[in-house]
Amino acid sequence: MWIHRHSEKLILRMARQFPALLVTGTRQAGKTSILRHLFPQSSFLSLDLPVNAEAARTAPEQLLDQHPGPVIIDEIQYAPALLRYIKYRIDKDRSPGRYLLTGSQVFPLMEGVSESLAGRCAILNLYTLSRAELLDAGKAIDETSYIFLGGYPELHVGADADLWFPAYVATYLERDVRNILRVVDLQDFNRFVRACALRSSQVLNYSDLARDTGIAPNTARKWLGLLQTSAVVTLIETYYGNRTKRLIKSPKLVFLDTGLAVFLAGFRAEEDLFNSSLAGPIWESYVFGQILRQAGSQGESITIHYWRTANGPEVDLVLEQGGGRVVAVECKLKERPDIADSAGLRALDEAEKGRIKKKFVVCRTKATYKLSDGTWVVNVSELLKILKVR
Repeated sequence: MWIHRHSEKLILRMARQFPALLVTGTRQAGKTSILRHLFPQSSFLSLDLPVNAEAARTAPEQLLDQHPGPVIIDEIQYAPALLRYIKYRIDKDRSPGRYLLTGSQVFPLMEGVSESLAGRCAILNLYTLSRAELLDAGKAIDETSYIFLGGYPELHVGADADLWFPAYVATYLERDVRNILRVVDLQDFNRFVRACALRSSQVLNYSDLARDTGIAPNTARKWLGLLQTSAVVTLIETYYGNRTKRLIKSPKLVFLDTGLAVFLAGFRAEEDLFNSSLAGPIWESYVFGQILRQAGSQGESITIHYWRTANGPEVDLVLEQGGGRVVAVECKLKERPDIADSAGLRALDEAEKGRIKKKFVVCRTKATYKLSDGTWVVNVSELLKILKVR
C-alpha cells in the first residue's frame, strides 16, 4: 500500500525546474520509495551495492554513460566524488529532472552539493511519516499511538515494531557507525544513543551525557554529530531576540522520530511511556516534529528555537516565519491548560516588547479556547492549520 506523502507535489515541482534533485533524510524514511513512485520511468542506480560504489569511484564516466538520465541514484554519500561528474554533464545539458539523488548523511552531502551542484540541484529533507499523512491515507491512528510508534513507513504497512526497531538499530549501528567513525566498541555507542533518547527535548549537557555513558566529552560531541549527520536527531538553538537578557545558551537535543526515541529509551508499552517523566518531553518532541514535517513538505521557510532565561522562565518553541513573524509555542501534555501554563509565554512576550505575534499552548484539547492573557489553547492539528496560513 502506498501512503501519499505531502511533499510529493513539491518534489515534482523541483524536478520540473532543476536538473538535479537531492532527497535527504534518515534511513528508511522513504526517500528511495518516493522517487521510484513519482518517477517510474527513470533508471535506478544503487550505490548501496559495493560493486556500484566501486564503479562510481574508479570509472565514474562509464557508469554515468550507462545511466544517461533520468536516473535515480540511491545513497549518493557512498560516492560523493560522482557529484563533480554529474555537474559536468548538467552544464552540457541542463534539462530538468535528469538526476534524482538520495542520501542518508545530511551534512556531508549538503557540503558536496554546495560545492559541486550549486544552482543546479534542489534539496528536500524527507522526514518519517507525519500523523497527518497517515490520517489522509485513511489510517485512523490516535496521537498517543503515533507518538509511541513513530512515523517510519514500514511500521504502518504491516511490519512488527517489536522486530523492526531492533533490526533497524542493529543495522544502523553496524553500517553507519562502523563505516563512518570506525567505532570499536558498539556497546558504548549503543549506550550513548539510548542516553540521548532519554534526553529528547531537554537542554544538552555534553559533560553529563558523557559521564552517564562512560565516554569522554569530545567523544560525545563526535558521536552526537553522527546522529545529526544521519538525521536521527537535531539541535534546537536558543532564541536571542532581546540580547540584554541572561539566557541559557546550550541547545536542546531532539529526536526527529518519537517512535525511535521511545524504543531506545526502553519503553515497550504506551501506558508505561505516558505514566513516566519522559512523557512531557516526548510530547514536545512530537509537536516539534509535526511542525517541521509540515513546513518541510510545503517548502516553507521556518526557523525553530527555544527560549529559557537563567532564572527560570522558558518557552518550548519559538518559530520564526517569513516576514519577521514570530510565534511562541508551549507544549503541555494535558487536556485543559490554564493561565499558569502560559507563564513562560507571558515572560517572553514582555521581554520581546511586542515582537511575538501569537502565543499558543499546544495540548490534547478537543476545543480551541483563549486564556485571559491572550494565549490560544489549541491541539496539534489546529496549530498546524494556523501556521499554514500566512
